[in-house]
Amino acid sequence: MGDSNSPAPRLVTADRKQIQLRPYDLESILPPDHRARAVWAIVERLELSAFYDRIKARGSEPGRSATDPKVLVALWLYATAEGVGAARELERLCGEHRAYQWLRGGVPVNYHTLSDFRVQHGAALDELLTQVLAVLLSEKLISLKRVSQDGLRVRASAGAESFRRRKRLKDYLKMARRQVEAVKRDAEDAELTARQRAAAQRVARQRVERLERALVELGKVETARSQQTGGKKAKSEPRASMTDPEARKMRMGDGGFRPGYNVQLATETKSNMIVGVAVTNSGTDQGEALPMIEQIEKRTGDRPEEYLVDGGYTGKATVEGASELGVTLYGPVVERWGQDPFAPKLTDSVALAEWRKRMGTTQAQEIYRDRAQYSERVNADVKTQRTLDRMLVRGTNKVLCVALWNALAYNILRWITLATSV
Repeated sequence: MGDSNSPAPRLVTADRKQIQLRPYDLESILPPDHRARAVWAIVERLELSAFYDRIKARGSEPGRSATDPKVLVALWLYATAEGVGAARELERLCGEHRAYQWLRGGVPVNYHTLSDFRVQHGAALDELLTQVLAVLLSEKLISLKRVSQDGLRVRASAGAESFRRRKRLKDYLKMARRQVEAVKRDAEDAELTARQRAAAQRVARQRVERLERALVELGKVETARSQQTGGKKAKSEPRASMTDPEARKMRMGDGGFRPGYNVQLATETKSNMIVGVAVTNSGTDQGEALPMIEQIEKRTGDRPEEYLVDGGYTGKATVEGASELGVTLYGPVVERWGQDPFAPKLTDSVALAEWRKRMGTTQAQEIYRDRAQYSERVNADVKTQRTLDRMLVRGTNKVLCVALWNALAYNILRWITLATSV
């Protein structure tokens, strides 16, 4: 303790009422080598006409001017690269974080605009990925000599408790339709504003639509299960989600079963760039390789020379289909006790026999052994560093949009790295 007779300490205390003038321009708030500037420079090189074509505000026609899609594309690419996947969080950062302020350039944004833009331009995002790959190919930053594909199970927005059987879904649908009629009657309530009435009607209508969709998706689940069981009655009655009807319960990376989507990513092994993206609600990877090879050819004009997949892909149709396309497939052969897995069988086609022989060689096994460092690295990156850890959107189309944003952001970061290292 100090001497009680000594003077009080002299301090500079906080005064939050004082007025401070801090003039600055946005151009000066970021260093020249900031990542946001690099993202903007790449966005300026891209052809964004597909985003502009949907704008209704034209010339001197009445109506509010639209937010520049170039700004929104740059914001979402940078946000995804930084692991930001929520529209409300991005809105907050646009007001508080200098990098987002610089990208925004004074353009006003809100979470409604950001959220809608993220999931309403699936075709344009798909074309954007094709554009990026075309530039990377022209600059010889990627090749298609060897491509690896893997599936990433991503947790859906729906909860496990949202899954219901057919009878319960029908009961909920009847209740939801009665609610729609009740909301229509309440629309004449003078105490409610027009916005409140519209919001109540929209919520009631969307609930009916989700339940109707859940019954449709439940029919698909029932058909698939009937095919799996050969028409026999399953032990448990199938269910569908009321909140995200297209989500399916599937085995996740930790071995547990939760509602999710299967995001398929194809990675070019020379540069670790993503060259193909697809989304399914199937818990298996079987049958996903050939559509991805066709997608890569559509995007780039060429097929991979060598294609690496794990055991979940290597069915008879995939092996034979890849051979017909002139693609050399590398994937594990199922081993059975007492049998040589690499010895051709009497029932094998020429393609199957060649695949077995190939996978029995040391060279093929060494090539396949490297698969994990390509696909697993990309999967880990987009899941832990970007925004594919859990979906905040619902439905296959919207999930695909989020997957495309992640692929674009990942490729652009790799592009920046490779371009600066040359």
